[in-house]
Amino acid sequence: MSQRDLVAELQAVRLTAPDEVRERVRLIAAAAEPTPPRRFVRRRSLLLVVPLAAALAGAVVLTRPASHPGKRALEVQPSTVYQTATTPTARAGVATGAIPKAPALAPAPSSTRVQRYGATIGLRVDSPGAVSTAVKQALRITSALGGHPASVHASAAGKTGAADLVLRIPRRNVQEAVTRLSQLGTITSEQVDIQDLQAGLDATDRQIARLQRELAVLRAQPQSTARDRAIAALTAQVQRLQRGEAATIRTAQLATVRLHVATPPPPAPARHGHGPLHGIGVAAYWAGIGAVYAVAFGLPLLVLCGLAYLLVRALRRRRVDALLSRP
Repeated sequence: MSQRDLVAELQAVRLTAPDEVRERVRLIAAAAEPTPPRRFVRRRSLLLVVPLAAALAGAVVLTRPASHPGKRALEVQPSTVYQTATTPTARAGVATGAIPKAPALAPAPSSTRVQRYGATIGLRVDSPGAVSTAVKQALRITSALGGHPASVHASAAGKTGAADLVLRIPRRNVQEAVTRLSQLGTITSEQVDIQDLQAGLDATDRQIARLQRELAVLRAQPQSTARDRAIAALTAQVQRLQRGEAATIRTAQLATVRLHVATPPPPAPARHGHGPLHGIGVAAYWAGIGAVYAVAFGLPLLVLCGLAYLLVRALRRRRVDALLSRP
């Protein structure tokens, strides 16, 4: 007889226990401690909760936004020699939103020392036509004060336009030039740089004087080849220093004025706020990311737990079959 036949026969037999046996079983059941509830449901819950918790923890760690790097502070480097800030009237206009026209505050160049003088002016005009007009007037002012343009660049596109001019103006007239150029539009920025060159020229004069004394000593010596070579070398050095000194003085006679004329920048496009459903979209986005990580981390754990459950169940069934197969 096979095992299945034996089990079927045992299930088909309906045996009635005697009354004494029934009473005995009742007394034993009443005296025994209550059987603790099965934990099969809890174990099955743990099989689901543990992998889900691990997946959520991994999703939180991996999707946590990185710390934003701190914004770099703006570094403002002053002019190495001399710089004037924007006029007080213009600064007040920036605070109120409208920059009124104001006279330029350009210091006068020195009349007793050699200086390299430079100025930068920023102007705002209303239209590209006004940019063209300001450029023409700036060139007329430069010519009237004895200067000339070194470079002129102008451009226009639609309702915007800009021009950049580099003007060379005699240093004695630079203060008047800055004042007149600043009246061609609304001042947006102004900067003046003055570098003193007199100290370097004085040092060059002392070096030339020392070399000339050495030449006087050499010329007093008896004539020889070595003496003539030394005199020629010192003479060439003196001439080179004198040419450099003359070039520095000649360059310093003309001041450099940089003029920037531009129309106001176009208004920035209005940025619309997020709609009422934006929060739902964001929540759905992050929920989708969490679901992906939950599947990636939780599915392998669920498979392992399922295999463990099947293994335990197979072992239990095997024990039951072994007990039933005993004679």
